[in-house]
Amino acid sequence: MQRGSLIQRERKHGPAVWQFRWSDKGPDARRIYRKRVIGTVEEYVSVEAARHAVKGLLAEPRSTPFRLLATAMTMGELCLHFQQHELTRDDQWRTYSTRRNYLFCLRRWIIPRWGHYELGEVRTIEVESWLRSLPRARSTCAKIRNVMSILFNHAVRYELFDSNPIRLVRQSAKRRMAPNVLTPAEIKILVDALALREKTLVLLAATTGLRQSELFALKWGDVDFIQGTMNVTRSITYGVVGRCKTESSQKPVPLHKVVADALASWRQNRFYHAHDDWVFASEHYRGRKPYWGQVILRQFIRPKAQELGIEKRFGWHTFRHTYSTLLRSVGTEYLGPYPSICPKVTLYVQLDWICKQ
Repeated sequence: MQRGSLIQRERKHGPAVWQFRWSDKGPDARRIYRKRVIGTVEEYVSVEAARHAVKGLLAEPRSTPFRLLATAMTMGELCLHFQQHELTRDDQWRTYSTRRNYLFCLRRWIIPRWGHYELGEVRTIEVESWLRSLPRARSTCAKIRNVMSILFNHAVRYELFDSNPIRLVRQSAKRRMAPNVLTPAEIKILVDALALREKTLVLLAATTGLRQSELFALKWGDVDFIQGTMNVTRSITYGVVGRCKTESSQKPVPLHKVVADALASWRQNRFYHAHDDWVFASEHYRGRKPYWGQVILRQFIRPKAQELGIEKRFGWHTFRHTYSTLLRSVGTEYLGPYPSICPKVTLYVQLDWICKQ
């Protein structure tokens, strides 16, 4: 046919597709060869039907050479474009940890499986079937699905493609089993057996619901011992300081007296206790950086829990789940991660379960 050719192309997965090939002149007058998938043989059962779709495509007023070139982009090329424009160090839209997780998802899952596919070859049902076949948790599959959708939204925004086939991909993020939580008795036993540093960390995590990144980003200037409150203004992930994950994370957090006393005792035993010093400053880095949370958990808190007969597998986020569960157990609706938005009296009744002497 004029201005190009139409061929049928087999695929490793799924039905064969109709592919339209053509050429035009680039900015330097050199001839550039391009191609675009029109649809599957199931959508266009005859060559005449496929030719009719191509004629409609050529008749579109927006079918400029640039847009036709863009539709021939592969997923691997789109991932590179996305990294160069959205995942740079000076990006203000996403935190460092988010950018890091996106890069991992691209390199571990999306590029190996879809990198050689052209954008027009990515099908909703095929992506959905692939996600269901992955031996990963539903939440992980949902994150992969969301990153793929973000990729196509990026392509649409930059006029590299005209639709998002991931929009209709169904993928549940619901857990198959409830996360572990610790009981007030287990927390009390653990706190009584830990050294001052680990005791203070566990008390803070279990009675405030702070994320690990926010817990280790605290500075002494954030703690108001007179008012009994604490301001959460920053987070730290993989040694990189950034903003908090959500706006509600930055609200003041009331401190229970037992927690405030533990913090005061910890400060008296520290060399790094100035207003701008980290609350949990590491001696190894001479106070320039806080401790590495996972090391403390793995080397000190979990072994002590096992000695005490606590067999549950837990991490820093377990204390956050525990906090919300304990609030609900006394009839307080969990409206967010921090007690500043919960009834103060009911909150302190719950904290007494954990902190009582």
